[in-house]
Amino acid sequence: MTTKYDTTRKLALATLVATLAVSGGTWAKPPHKRDFQDVYQDTAWVVARTPVYEEVNTPRRECWTERVGYEYSAPSRSYGGAVVGAVVGGILGNQVGRGTGRTVATAVGAATGAIVGDNIDNDGHRGPRVSSRPVWEERCRTVDQWERRLTGYDVIYRYQGREYTTFLPYDPGNSVRVRVQVSLAE
Repeated sequence: MTTKYDTTRKLALATLVATLAVSGGTWAKPPHKRDFQDVYQDTAWVVARTPVYEEVNTPRRECWTERVGYEYSAPSRSYGGAVVGAVVGGILGNQVGRGTGRTVATAVGAATGAIVGDNIDNDGHRGPRVSSRPVWEERCRTVDQWERRLTGYDVIYRYQGREYTTFLPYDPGNSVRVRVQVSLAE
């Protein structure tokens, strides 16, 4: 007959066996065969530090306004004054002349009226008036703008009589913290 005490004892023994199986027998190795590692921090002295720069281009756009020439324009000419002047001059010439002279007077009156009407309508200028104004254009170009940026420091440091090199993104000063790992040599 199995007692409650025997069941508990069997359960504890089964738990112990399962725990040892899961751990992979780590504790089964002799103590001198176990892996031994220890990590700690110490101070190393900086022997040299050299700043490291990189050249960076940030192009920028430069624009300005430049005169490129002149634009010429002639005012539009009106012919309405010449037409009205010719009609009025023709009527007046027709009133002055008699007989065959009437035709000549009408023609001279129309021509004179056209000239006078054109001068009045176009401000008295006979030739074409030319006006000019400067023409401006915007010109642009891209200009390289190089600048030197500090990216970090090449550092040489000494720890226990040996020199090591590294790159640091900051100025380390006179000393650096180092991580020292000790492991068992076999």
